[in-house]
Amino acid sequence: MQRQLTHDDLEAAVYGGAVLGGGGGGFVERGLRTAELALQVGTPELWSADEFADDALAATVALVGAPAAPDPQVLPTHLLRALELLRRDLPSPLVAVHTNENGAETTINGWFHSAMTGLPVIDLACNGRAHPSSQMGAMGLHAQDGYRSYQGYAGGKPHTYVEGAVTGTLDATSNVVRRASVEAGGWVGVARNPVEVGYARRHGAPGAVGFAIELGRRFLAEGPAGAAAHLGGEIAVTGTVREYRCEQREGLDIGVATLDDAAGTELHFVNEYMTFESGGERRAAFPDLITTFDAAGQPLASAHVEVGKEVSVLVAPAANLPLSSTMHMPELYAPIEDLLGFPFAPAAKVLADA
Repeated sequence: MQRQLTHDDLEAAVYGGAVLGGGGGGFVERGLRTAELALQVGTPELWSADEFADDALAATVALVGAPAAPDPQVLPTHLLRALELLRRDLPSPLVAVHTNENGAETTINGWFHSAMTGLPVIDLACNGRAHPSSQMGAMGLHAQDGYRSYQGYAGGKPHTYVEGAVTGTLDATSNVVRRASVEAGGWVGVARNPVEVGYARRHGAPGAVGFAIELGRRFLAEGPAGAAAHLGGEIAVTGTVREYRCEQREGLDIGVATLDDAAGTELHFVNEYMTFESGGERRAAFPDLITTFDAAGQPLASAHVEVGKEVSVLVAPAANLPLSSTMHMPELYAPIEDLLGFPFAPAAKVLADA
């Protein structure tokens, strides 16, 4: 299916993405602004993955950084510059772009690129929910012998602006871009990791953008309870934030929010919420979806949680989400577990059966 993206899609995509962001994935206001601009300057198109030959080359467009960083700026011109830097170094032409994940800003990744360049957006994400590391959004390419990553990046205010292109192993190039996001003030736009569409279809999350749009329509009609029902989850708890800690390390937000409910709910996050613990027991862990909403029922990023705010917590099982193969790779959880200081990855048997 090929279709033009419209204003009817815009709000639903951003709000559905905000729910699937699970505390990360950017912010609603910026997502709405970027998507609106894309529709003002051109006509972005969304194509299903089966519209392309298996060997056609597509690239991921993404945002990299810490949502709570104090001085970030990524403009639409930076997004185009990152794509330009990537395309300059590629041995073959790109036919399309797709997003790295679902989130308030990230579900609409590629819309502005499509409006300005004519490249269609594939209805596919590297992962159908937001995730904290570039490797989790690389569709298992770290395990492909000889894969060479190409990445272009740009972002920052005039006094911190950085841009560049880097080629090498996936780990090395991702580390360079993560460091660049810190130097830029917190965020950079990235175009990276060209792969054949057939590979992306097998290892990514085809249909993820459409999934977010449908979820967003349900949320806009029925609020958090409707979103929870749509995902086969629940609003697990509502309470006031009693304690909140957040620090930036290695270009990521790392912290915990504790509620004042009788069960002493704790939400640990690395950009996205990683664990939901209540009554001393772990009730959910990434890649399960854990999302907070404010007292008005609006999605609330982990970076915007504050002591004294009332929040509600949506929990939905990972089995009900369009996930990438990377969500079943325990080696990708190890760096996140190190940052938090405790394990939470799915058990090895679950990974083997996935």
